[in-house]
Amino acid sequence: MSAAAVIANGYYIHPLVTPVAEEFGVSGAMIGLVPALNQIALALGILLLLPLGDRINNRKLITIFVGGQFLAMLAMALSGNFPIFLVASSLLGFVTIAPYLLPAYVTQRVDPARIGHVTGIMTAGVTFGILGSRVGAGLLGHYFGWRSAYWVGVACMALLVILLPAIMERKQDEKPSSVEPPRYGALLRSLWPIMKSLPEVPLGGLIQALSFGLFLALWMAIGLHLPRNGYGVDTVGYLAIIAIVNVLGSPYVGRFADHLGAERTRVYFCVMQLIGVCLLPFAGDNLWLLVIAIIFNSIGGASVDICSRTILFSRAPEIRTRLMTIYIVIMFVGGGLSSWLGAATYEFGGWTGISVMAAVYALTIMALSLLGLRVGRSRA
Repeated sequence: MSAAAVIANGYYIHPLVTPVAEEFGVSGAMIGLVPALNQIALALGILLLLPLGDRINNRKLITIFVGGQFLAMLAMALSGNFPIFLVASSLLGFVTIAPYLLPAYVTQRVDPARIGHVTGIMTAGVTFGILGSRVGAGLLGHYFGWRSAYWVGVACMALLVILLPAIMERKQDEKPSSVEPPRYGALLRSLWPIMKSLPEVPLGGLIQALSFGLFLALWMAIGLHLPRNGYGVDTVGYLAIIAIVNVLGSPYVGRFADHLGAERTRVYFCVMQLIGVCLLPFAGDNLWLLVIAIIFNSIGGASVDICSRTILFSRAPEIRTRLMTIYIVIMFVGGGLSSWLGAATYEFGGWTGISVMAAVYALTIMALSLLGLRVGRSRA
């Protein structure tokens, strides 16, 4: 649940794009900059800050960065104009490191044979936060105004700053060892050689960049499309409730990946994601068909992520935080660009435009996943 709470902050904007844009007097393409720069700033923060997890106590780092999220959320809740809101959202992204320190922290404390299962549980928490933020923000925005969602986020971060240090009690294996950890500069310089020696890690990051980008672009388009067709922002929240169904299956996806092989399992769920995308051209005016498309996309996309992380966590546990850095940086650069592209595509191409964009993404994801299966077989 901690992972859900700390990841949720960056996604309150998705059901609220229309009322926020109206209050600040900006266009749909301009409001798309908010999630786009948030995700790109997150990628930059992960690149510069996440490697510190291989050097500094994770408990301390997480507490500091959650405190940073509290301050950024407070600035967003109080912002009086669009530039301040945009800058605060970008700063929020930069310090949103805790969701990616927590999985590395947890997976170092389980048996290697259970990494897929545990990764599924952690991913379920992240997915619940991403989708649950849409539910909560949509309902709060509809009944109490869009700022109320951010005030709830401020309260949650204040609570976590107090609770997380107690939850993450210092373990015996966290005590300083006699081995001097790598210096910060050396950590950053090591990322490129790691990418060359473990090509499945950047490949997984690229797959997830497109999969996550598809997810964000679709939800940005939904947030713009439904209010323009007579639905309230609460309807976007209700759709997110349906999408949360994939949270229940995430731990089982991890077990499936443990037994069948993560590369092969990833291909299967790419097919499910592609089926969901194929439904989109017919779902623009049909809410029930849109529900089915969202379910297929959500389950497929979340499962692709679980499989890619299972591959990552099965490699070189001593540098797991840096492997996560590579994966997440690539993922959020793609996600950030796609957030803006989704809003801009819908603004200029309507629902047909977003459907074509989604199809291109899904087909590319499938091709890269088949390549990943081939790379996995070559390592076996």
